[in-house]
Amino acid sequence: MSIHELYPPLPDVVADSALTALQRWARERPTQIALRHRRLGAWKAWRWIDVLREVERVADGLRQQGFTPGARLALSGAFEPSLLMLALAAHQLGGQSLVIGRDSRGDELQRQLRQARPTFAFVQRREDVSHWLGSGLVELWPLRLFSAQANAVSNGLWQVQPLSTLFVGEAPVAQRQGWTQVAEDDVLWVDEGTEWREGLGHLLSRWLEQGEGLAFPETSESAGRDRREIAPTGLLLSAARVEALAGEIDARLAPPGTWRRRLCDWTLENPQQGLRRWLKGRVRRLLGFHRLRRMEVPSAPAGVALQGPARLSWLHEYLERAA
Repeated sequence: MSIHELYPPLPDVVADSALTALQRWARERPTQIALRHRRLGAWKAWRWIDVLREVERVADGLRQQGFTPGARLALSGAFEPSLLMLALAAHQLGGQSLVIGRDSRGDELQRQLRQARPTFAFVQRREDVSHWLGSGLVELWPLRLFSAQANAVSNGLWQVQPLSTLFVGEAPVAQRQGWTQVAEDDVLWVDEGTEWREGLGHLLSRWLEQGEGLAFPETSESAGRDRREIAPTGLLLSAARVEALAGEIDARLAPPGTWRRRLCDWTLENPQQGLRRWLKGRVRRLLGFHRLRRMEVPSAPAGVALQGPARLSWLHEYLERAA
């Protein structure tokens, strides 16, 4: 039995039309903000023309590191601008991008790596780099692994290098500037990572087909605060994240059975009336939902938007299914 029978090839997460769409938005909306990401406490922004230039810059870096057509790039971490640009750059060079769950450990990590068998990789967190190096696979095939948090090191056939190695040349000026929210902007909020296996494909397709700006939190722990600052108009999330978000909302509200919780529940019974409308607005602002119009849950199980548990009550009006 061959390795391909044991571990069927994984699909590329980048659609063939992705680069054409990126070039279109860079031409039609060059100065409109395409990406926002909080880094080290400050918001960074990339216009569409910046994204195109960054993808070309990363493609040059990958090429200099020996990335050739047919090469495989594994991506592991939170969805954020660097990860998206790497996926697009690999596609531009004729390569393939694959995702490895950022929380994968032990046998599960080894299984995913054997199936993907990447020759290049981006691993976001330092602790995850350690898990990769300890997977027992470092003598089986060569791998160049890049991480913003890890130091340069060699282990068997695997080499770890700083992510900055791939970003050759001068960064766009807009990338180094902070961002002040423009109230009229449509912003799609994403707080997901490569544990959502189909998520990166959905995200890239959604972003590049519609040309709507994306925003990402600094960390999952800071997501609530960062979401309130951005006040997105839409959320793109997995079915699992819908449940997690509902749990976070439930935890932020007063405990069940208290008069304050009964007051919150009372506002949902007829939220268009006077005091109830005002109270609902206060809760929405607390959650960072005061501009929110929709939540998109691609490939959600049937009925998730209609038959969820009671704690989904604060999300029902926003939920919609994406094909």
